[in-house]
Amino acid sequence: MNLSVALVQQDIRWLDVDTNLTQLSTRLESIGDVDLIILAETFATGFAVADSQVHESAEQILIWLKEQAQRHRSVMCASVIVAEQGQKFNRLYWVSPDGVVQHYDKRHLFCLGQEGKYLNPGKQRVIFTLKGLRILPQVCYDLRFPVFARNRNDYEVMINIANWPAARRSAWDTLLRARAIENQCYVLAVNRIGDDGHGIAHNGGTAVYDFSGEPLAQTADDQPQVLTITLDKDALEEYRQAFPAWQDADAFDLR
Repeated sequence: MNLSVALVQQDIRWLDVDTNLTQLSTRLESIGDVDLIILAETFATGFAVADSQVHESAEQILIWLKEQAQRHRSVMCASVIVAEQGQKFNRLYWVSPDGVVQHYDKRHLFCLGQEGKYLNPGKQRVIFTLKGLRILPQVCYDLRFPVFARNRNDYEVMINIANWPAARRSAWDTLLRARAIENQCYVLAVNRIGDDGHGIAHNGGTAVYDFSGEPLAQTADDQPQVLTITLDKDALEEYRQAFPAWQDADAFDLR
């Protein structure tokens, strides 16, 4: 079974939720019928984890995600800073057209950006399912920790949504390809462009890699753009059967 996906590379206005949502609403109108729409990490606010009020827009953003999922008959995937029972999380939402909401809370918090000073790490490794494909969600810095993402023959697609700085772009490109190769999975990666509220530059690198690490589609740097692509599950299964490296993986427990 095939899965059609749209990956949206955008310049995020710092803490300007209304403008970000309005601009994205317009951009999404140009997308045809797809099963899944993926937006960048903290797509509506920017990576403003130190702002004490950033979580207050979480309900507004989730309502917008639900509206867009229903309007486009697509699952919406994006992250939002949320507060829950006295804790804050960088939460990746998985919002279905029927209104069902699932989530993954970012596990690895970016020490250099003091993310862990303001947010709490997620506890659970989560797998979503869509059109017969199992999907592992990851957020930005998670990309540097391959043990947490190791495929235990429990997913076919990895998603990483990010605010990954241009200064470390080479690592982004390299690690995405490595995750695809070592896990024999499709990798869907969405990064932002533009400068954030701290003057940190981002130049994109939104891309799709196949199960052998080959790039299937990539955006232009520094340009707002939407990539659309269809993933072929049969091709993935044929590759894994022909080269079953997953059978030789080391057993381990993750705490």
